[in-house]
Amino acid sequence: MTCSKLKKNVKMFSFIPTHNSLTGVMTDHRLASLGDAFVNLVYSLALSDKNGRPSGAKVKGSLLAEGLRRAGLRPYAPSSMTSHELADAAEALIVYAWLHGHITLEESVAMLEKDDDPAEALSRLLEKIVERIKLS
Repeated sequence: MTCSKLKKNVKMFSFIPTHNSLTGVMTDHRLASLGDAFVNLVYSLALSDKNGRPSGAKVKGSLLAEGLRRAGLRPYAPSSMTSHELADAAEALIVYAWLHGHITLEESVAMLEKDDDPAEALSRLLEKIVERIKLS
């Protein structure tokens, strides 16, 4: 899927929020809720493709929080955030990028498949997202 086709998500879904900062995205609880489902789908697809059979999986919050830290995004989150809230922040950021057409589902799956360390794979995905959305 090309980015131009994906950009249609912005028009297709009327609920898509726009934020001016990474902190705004990462503290959006509603985005985090949607992001939870999206990240689990991406992760399940990556595992299914890697293992050659369909499977469903949930991403542990500790992996998401560690991926966010490794990506250097901890300074953009309020200092009082718990590990669980950091995981929510990662989920919010990932689904925000997809909704705004900065990354495709296919790219996300491919990035999670590349690394045997899930936290490292999530870190690389988050780094790619931040590089593309260009929020401060």
